[in-house]
Amino acid sequence: MELSTGIHAYNDLFIKLALAMVLGGAVGIERELRSKSAGFRTLLLICLGSTLFTIFSQILGDPGNRDRVASNIVTGIGFLGAGVIFRSNSRVNGITTAASIWLSAALGMGIGCGFYVASIVGGILVVTILVVFSSLDRLIDKLNQVREYKIAYPYEECQQHKYEDLFAEYGLAIQSRAQSKTGNIITGSWTVKGNEKKHHAFIEDILHDNTVTEFDF
Repeated sequence: MELSTGIHAYNDLFIKLALAMVLGGAVGIERELRSKSAGFRTLLLICLGSTLFTIFSQILGDPGNRDRVASNIVTGIGFLGAGVIFRSNSRVNGITTAASIWLSAALGMGIGCGFYVASIVGGILVVTILVVFSSLDRLIDKLNQVREYKIAYPYEECQQHKYEDLFAEYGLAIQSRAQSKTGNIITGSWTVKGNEKKHHAFIEDILHDNTVTEFDF
């Protein structure tokens, strides 16, 4: 009887670890193919580690407090998620990867608790959202794109308002602005939001403006 129970326990452990590797690996492959900071091995290890911590929590915890170790997984994952988020120009990058880390840990905890169906369905949904919804995300980005422009021009041209009027003409909304003067050159910096095609049209216009001495976009 004890031998049978021990074999069953080992089989259950094997199933949990194998499933954690499959689900964590599936999410990780998607991130790896997109060259994200947390890829295949990272997310696989996170899912596997969450599974092990949940199993150990059930074994080591008091009968009335078996979630003591597992409850700290969320805190630990928060540090990992924060490590992949960074700001580049006017955009914040890495949030989707951080969410993938968070969900991989949740899948691992579900597997460790024995909720196989919920974990498998959750894993399928995570991969589906990352793969299928990326096209929708790109479409939204094209319709509502934020860019930073830096334009330098001679002060004599008296064009302080020319470029802001040009933004309005192309239907681009200014979110922030700053100007400075060095010698005879005025340098303006703008953070602007609008449709991708309108951004391209504005850029093309400025590239043909002979009065502009510097243009960063």
